[in-house]
Amino acid sequence: MSTLLKMEGITKRFDSVLALDHVTMTAFDDEIHAIVGENGAGKSTLMKILSGVYAYGSYEGKITYKGEECRFKDIKDSESRGIVIIHQELALIPHLSIAENIFLGNEQEKKGIINWNLTYKKTQELLKRVGLKENPNTLVENIGVGKQQLVEIAKALSKRVELLVLDEPTAALNEIESENLLKLLLELKKEGIASILISHKLNEVLEVSNRITILRDGKMVESFLNEEVDENRIIRGMVGRDILDRYPARDTVLGEIMFEVKDWNVFHPEISGKKVIDNVNFYVRAGEVVGIAGLIGAGRTELAMSLFGGAYGTKISGTVIKEDKPLSLRSISSAIDNGIAYLTEDRKQYGLILDETICRNISLAKLKGVSKHLTVDEFKEKRVAEDFRGKVDIRARDVLQRAKNLSGGNQQKVVLSKWLFTNPDVLILDEPTRGIDVGAKYEIYQIINDLASQGKCVIVISSELPEVIGLSDRVYIMNEGRMVGELSKEEVTQERIMEHIMEH
Repeated sequence: MSTLLKMEGITKRFDSVLALDHVTMTAFDDEIHAIVGENGAGKSTLMKILSGVYAYGSYEGKITYKGEECRFKDIKDSESRGIVIIHQELALIPHLSIAENIFLGNEQEKKGIINWNLTYKKTQELLKRVGLKENPNTLVENIGVGKQQLVEIAKALSKRVELLVLDEPTAALNEIESENLLKLLLELKKEGIASILISHKLNEVLEVSNRITILRDGKMVESFLNEEVDENRIIRGMVGRDILDRYPARDTVLGEIMFEVKDWNVFHPEISGKKVIDNVNFYVRAGEVVGIAGLIGAGRTELAMSLFGGAYGTKISGTVIKEDKPLSLRSISSAIDNGIAYLTEDRKQYGLILDETICRNISLAKLKGVSKHLTVDEFKEKRVAEDFRGKVDIRARDVLQRAKNLSGGNQQKVVLSKWLFTNPDVLILDEPTRGIDVGAKYEIYQIINDLASQGKCVIVISSELPEVIGLSDRVYIMNEGRMVGELSKEEVTQERIMEHIMEH
């Protein structure tokens, strides 16, 4: 074992904010090195310095890679040395195919002419390596966010990699896809490719990493070998305190059936005749948290979006009943007016306007609540935002801070606040804790419990089975667009969920 990378005294400021404070870490050439910490701890910033996103001169400190000091001026510079980073924010071009995205900037060409046969052949090999069965010609915009993450990984593997940096690579993946990816990292390690893994999923960190470094508030707290710690020890280092119960207790008081979906069918918006949601039926009682589990491609997100005013799909049919009255949900505005809210799985693309303020993002779904005579009352808008900032504990300088400058957990709280401001009776949460740390997750869980205690209907879609089980009073299981099982809180286990999926 020899030293592959050493980052010493790394300090990075954004205006008056100290993002990294003399951070030092060492990675070795035959290991998977995990970096953990709460949102805003500086993990991604540190890796952006390593990969040249933040060029030499914009930070203080020293990077030594394979025994040589490096002063990367951009990403291409670091990639030329074999360092490839997969960012948490997907960087694919939606209107290009999978093959075109994978080899963009690395075209398989000769004398300026692209060899498409070679491109497709190599793409198929890479997709097989990451466990993706899509056609290389498929447009990226036509695959889900989980599959897009796998395309990002395939793209990284298409380059000459010696050190692979992965920032939350499994955030968009379910249990099976995540497990396959972790196995892939272990295989790459055997081939001599070291990895730095940033993840909030501590079970994954402990499963594959050799060494773990904890960051907190921009400082390196400690670094240790995997076998020296457990999850509770890591959490204590991350948040500075013990979290004894990952899922806060809730006294469940269930009312009558408030929300019901009957014989729901949805067809693919672009592939004629392809049914995406097939005769789905389910219900939610007042004060109940209902989980929907399933693999990527099971149709969970498509179901949620189609219910939210037909935001997805064509030839939608079936009945939605709320408080014994059938609803006409022909548009997103009609869904909102009927007390239905949908928190998207992709907060950066669909949940937020990143260049806008916290204040403006919160008011977006209910502008009439802060307007008079078609004019926004900015003072009222600010008061509303300040109120939610306190209620859900949005950690920001003030409500005029731009959403793009918030940590992932705080961005998610802004999206949640936006929908809470509409005062919904039914709240559909699609991957509500994707890409956020254990401390922020706990706070989101408390908000979910509070909503249920107010008599709201809460539907939670999550690829993390422990999360579905820990939050839900009842769990539905989806597979290939159909509901294939239903389990009570007393019955539900990860094994039972997977049995229902595999049986259908």
